[in-house]
Amino acid sequence: MNRYPLWKYLTVAVALVIGILYTLPNFFGESPAVQVAGAKSTVKIDTTVLQRVEDILKSSNITPTSAYFEQNGPVGTVRARFESTDVQLKAKDLIEKTLNPDPSNPDYTVALNLLPASPNWLTALGAHPMYLGLDLRGGVHFLLQVDMHGALTGRYDSIANDARSTLREAKSPVSSIDRNDLSIVSTFESADARSAAASELRRAMPDMVFTNSGDSGGKFFLTGKLTDTAMAQVQTNALKQNITTLHNRINELGVAEPIIQQQGVDRIVVQLPGVQDVAKAKEILGRTATLEIRMVDDSPTAMAALNAGTVPFGLERYTDRDGRPLLLRRQVILTGENLQDAQPGRDQQTQQPSVNLTLDSKGSRIFRDVTRNNINKRMAIVLFEQGKGQVVTAPVIRSEIPGGQVQITGSMSAQEAADTSLLLRAGALAAPMEIIEERTIGPSLGADNIAKGFYSTLYGFIAIAVFIIVYYRLFGVFSTLGLAFNVLLLLAVLSMLQATLTLPGIAAIALTLGMAIDSNVLINERIREELRAGLPPQQAIHLGFERAWGTILDSNLTTLIVGLSLLAFGTGPVRGFAVVHCIGILTSMFSSIVGVRALVNLWYGRKRKLQTVSIGQIWKPEQD
Repeated sequence: MNRYPLWKYLTVAVALVIGILYTLPNFFGESPAVQVAGAKSTVKIDTTVLQRVEDILKSSNITPTSAYFEQNGPVGTVRARFESTDVQLKAKDLIEKTLNPDPSNPDYTVALNLLPASPNWLTALGAHPMYLGLDLRGGVHFLLQVDMHGALTGRYDSIANDARSTLREAKSPVSSIDRNDLSIVSTFESADARSAAASELRRAMPDMVFTNSGDSGGKFFLTGKLTDTAMAQVQTNALKQNITTLHNRINELGVAEPIIQQQGVDRIVVQLPGVQDVAKAKEILGRTATLEIRMVDDSPTAMAALNAGTVPFGLERYTDRDGRPLLLRRQVILTGENLQDAQPGRDQQTQQPSVNLTLDSKGSRIFRDVTRNNINKRMAIVLFEQGKGQVVTAPVIRSEIPGGQVQITGSMSAQEAADTSLLLRAGALAAPMEIIEERTIGPSLGADNIAKGFYSTLYGFIAIAVFIIVYYRLFGVFSTLGLAFNVLLLLAVLSMLQATLTLPGIAAIALTLGMAIDSNVLINERIREELRAGLPPQQAIHLGFERAWGTILDSNLTTLIVGLSLLAFGTGPVRGFAVVHCIGILTSMFSSIVGVRALVNLWYGRKRKLQTVSIGQIWKPEQD
């Protein structure tokens, strides 16, 4: 009656072992480390960088406790641990000076870090400690400056393209349409042509103000500028789009409850609570690349000028991934705003690695026209990072490309295709950004909060354990062991999920203790009730667990619904509380129903003729 099959005992044993293994890393603390990551999207971090770091340290007689390379998708990092912070600081300065000979244009991000000091065998099992929130451990604070001039410049480039299309469709003669800083300037052969074009542009572009800007040398000029309202809207949209993109990028870090909000007119505050991987955070935020598609000028005149070290008017000089110079036209064909998705793939005919782009309707129309008019010419995809552009790829246009599906092939490996796709789909920024302030918030206040939270939970556990053991005797001991099992499982699940623990999370752990013991009280009292009714002990134990299950399920289910509501609609500390609360409900039900029952079955189930059970004083009503 009160005997589990072997598989149930094994299930509890496996859960106990998993709980111990994945809770252990939280007790080993952290060790100082130096982390090396790529400061540019085109800089690859691989095992050769690890070898360079080891050689740099070895040349200065600095021995790390461990150094290893880690690949996370297409992004690689090199980490080296050290015995003390003094050695860590010395190693950091040495590595940074060697890897970045030009501090104004660094290729690598070398940052101080704290890595878990868990044994390697635990790390190999995937057992990592929980992150701690800003209120417990501290975190990283970034202040980003949004280049609003760059946002307006990009908008004017797009307007210039739209103006060309509008006048071409209206068959209005125009000599040229170019962007001149924050305006577009159109050149005409006659005043009548200018007037007709101005009427057409005013009709098609109500957000623009067009004015005659004089004439000289038989040329007539028309200048167009955005209205003040439209300029403000462009800046607002740029800020909102950048905040959304940062959310997408920070999701790669697995940060629980990051704070990303606007500060002032052109700044964004990013706070990453509990982040240990500081270099990775800085790398992802620093790689705030904007995408542009331009045409390459490979004409003999342009190549001659390039070889002579000069740049003709209307062109700009860039380099590709291999450092080869290219001359690109200033006209921007498409920007990241027109890109919906980018995925790696292979060309069906040649089986070469490719990047498959999906454009929106506007981008599809522009791309079709450009490819039709520029067959056998090269088109460059340029990524701008912190105001510096680099050509990712420059394929040759073989034919007109209709529709919104674009395939880019060239001299790239499968890994390079995957890297390029990741960069392109990570989210287009409406304007470039630069990290102007970086702060690491120390854990001095958090250490006190951790101590208070830990001891309050510990003292609460001890008080509950003493009371439950005194009141329920041996069954109280079972309940206390089940309570400890519950806490162990809760911490293990939080560690496996790499959740960020905050003060509200500690409060949720304390609440979980109270709710878990409530389940055991219901079970114990139900067993007492069956004993008072005169049932044999074995049957009383069986019915006690069976009949208490419905009440436990109902009470925990209603509480779980509240917790899920907090998780769905709450923000910040509320969600931190809700995560721990919901997980705690599930682990408490398992520990009280399955774990405690396993202990009771092991102790009493083997006794065939059980006369009494140690469950405290059973009060029976007096008989008249």
